[in-house]
Amino acid sequence: MCMDHDSNPNLICEAVSGDGATVKGRHAFLPANADTVHWGYFSKNIVPKIEIDSGDYATIEVLTHHANDDAERMIEGDPGAESVFHWTREGKAVIRRGAGDGEDGEGLGVHICTGPVFIRDAEPGDVLEVRILDVRPRPAGLPKYTGKTFGSNAAANWGYHYNDLLTEPKPREVITIYEVDSTGARNWAEAVYNYRWVPQTDPFGKSHPTIDYPGVPVDHSTIEKNFEILKGVRVPIRPHFGVIAVAPKEADMVNSIPPGYFGGNIDNWRIGKGGTVYLPVSVEGALFSVGDSHASQGDAELCGTAIECSLTGTFQFILHKRDRLAGTPLEGLDYPLLETANEWVVHGFSYPNYLAELDVEKRGQVFTQSTLDSAMRDAFHKMRRFLMVTKNLSEDEAISLMSVGVDFGVSQVVDGNVGVHAILRKDMFLA
Repeated sequence: MCMDHDSNPNLICEAVSGDGATVKGRHAFLPANADTVHWGYFSKNIVPKIEIDSGDYATIEVLTHHANDDAERMIEGDPGAESVFHWTREGKAVIRRGAGDGEDGEGLGVHICTGPVFIRDAEPGDVLEVRILDVRPRPAGLPKYTGKTFGSNAAANWGYHYNDLLTEPKPREVITIYEVDSTGARNWAEAVYNYRWVPQTDPFGKSHPTIDYPGVPVDHSTIEKNFEILKGVRVPIRPHFGVIAVAPKEADMVNSIPPGYFGGNIDNWRIGKGGTVYLPVSVEGALFSVGDSHASQGDAELCGTAIECSLTGTFQFILHKRDRLAGTPLEGLDYPLLETANEWVVHGFSYPNYLAELDVEKRGQVFTQSTLDSAMRDAFHKMRRFLMVTKNLSEDEAISLMSVGVDFGVSQVVDGNVGVHAILRKDMFLA
């Protein structure tokens, strides 16, 4: 296995596949900069940034869209981040942000996604296996922060808590900046300071009373920093990618916020190093993208965000052709499936495929009509099928096992299409 090959994109690497076979492939490197990211949307029409074969590897840089909450710590001195976040009165380096109408997308969709990656020979009906081999924090760019990485948590207006605040002022949005050890020597994050969001004026002169558009630079002369927070608290880090996706087929421009059958903004912290995600392919080349990187997140992502932190991931891509899926756990796969060393994780959503279930005029209803109940029911249906098909259980056996041995958890309640995951332990099965 080779891991550190950023300087040699043609290095041949190898890994052992799930069936014990050795898989070899070339290694590509995809940096994050203004030319390699798409901001706030997925599209089957984006020109791929790299093309690879099944079995190949790629190291991909991912930037957090919250970096301008503290540009000194998360942008300055980092050429890639500076190129993406460049925004002056004269213009923006990345113009389109979101999937809405208009040149800049009107902010409908927020995540900076690197890609897409074109997987040769991938066709609709295939399944793309994405192995997450390594995840590393992106070091801060300024020498004064050597050895450190920073992330931002926004308790925002879309958070589950927002209308249930106890103390004044109400309502309010609060940004908390966290520090992470970029060398990997420490496995926790600690809070540095927080501040309340106050109206910010972007370089085009537009005011933002709330956090309503991605990448707005925060003028730190307008905020009051509170450094006396979360003293003695260490948050265990579990670096992962909130967004991991292939391009959906149903529309030319798809908002990056609601997740769906294609993956997207799943926001499950288990999608990190050592995990494998299986995604159903619906367009030629699959068009894989990754974004919304997090240093840590709790199930539910209650206040609206995780510790939003730029990361770099190393992935291997294995293509499973549709004519070879029968009798495997991937047969009929129509949702993002996660496998770890010890578990299978099934993802349910309020709308399993809101792009198909809601017509174009009604797709916005996914933000107002999604419920935990419908997401739970979808996770139940998917886990029942998984047990009946892959473990050859009867329906009665599957239902009993789900109640006594499967853990259902809330992935997120803040992404429009609410998510519930079901965790099946592999060691319950003797064979």
